[in-house]
Amino acid sequence: MGCILAVIAMNAGADISDITAIYKNTPMLDAFEVCQGGGGADRRQVSLNDEEWAEITAIFTDADDVLLDDATRERKQIAEAIGALEKIIGDKVGTSEDRAGTFDNSDYAGQMDCNDEAINSTTYMRLMVQNGLIRLHQVEDMRTRNFFFTGWPHSTAVIHEVATGERYAVDSWFYDNGEPAIIVPFALWKSGYIPENSPLRHVRSAHYTDSW
Repeated sequence: MGCILAVIAMNAGADISDITAIYKNTPMLDAFEVCQGGGGADRRQVSLNDEEWAEITAIFTDADDVLLDDATRERKQIAEAIGALEKIIGDKVGTSEDRAGTFDNSDYAGQMDCNDEAINSTTYMRLMVQNGLIRLHQVEDMRTRNFFFTGWPHSTAVIHEVATGERYAVDSWFYDNGEPAIIVPFALWKSGYIPENSPLRHVRSAHYTDSW
């Protein structure tokens, strides 16, 4: 849980007990918490009905990507499922207008920071594991890069492939609400990776630098 201490330090509005409680509690489809407001400062309890969860299940039964190996396909499905859950949850808690990044987005209701996104993505994947959708990966605690040293700190959800042990960052912060998350090798993400198609590559403020 050391990475959570870094998360809290960068957001005075969040309480460490609130964040750790989300990790300690087991999310269930009929009752789980999501974060917004920066670093989990605002926690909301939500649920998913059978129809909503069937939408997520359908993503994992899609056989269109038959040319991909199983683990690569599962990562693609995870990314799509996180985007779909953001849409569903966004309508429930008011984060539908969340935009890529954090800075300069205060005019959009329900704006989340990278810590909210990482916490929520971790929760969503834990639900997927619990319900048998993720079989080839395990979910880890969130991680933070460049904490107070070479740029703004930035957090992500993390998984690793069971067969190989290779770790991957699962990052939805780079895109608007409802878009698939990006899943890349953790070492690449740790080096300061920003997706080429992220809005942050095209409309960037002085706050966003390649020193991430």
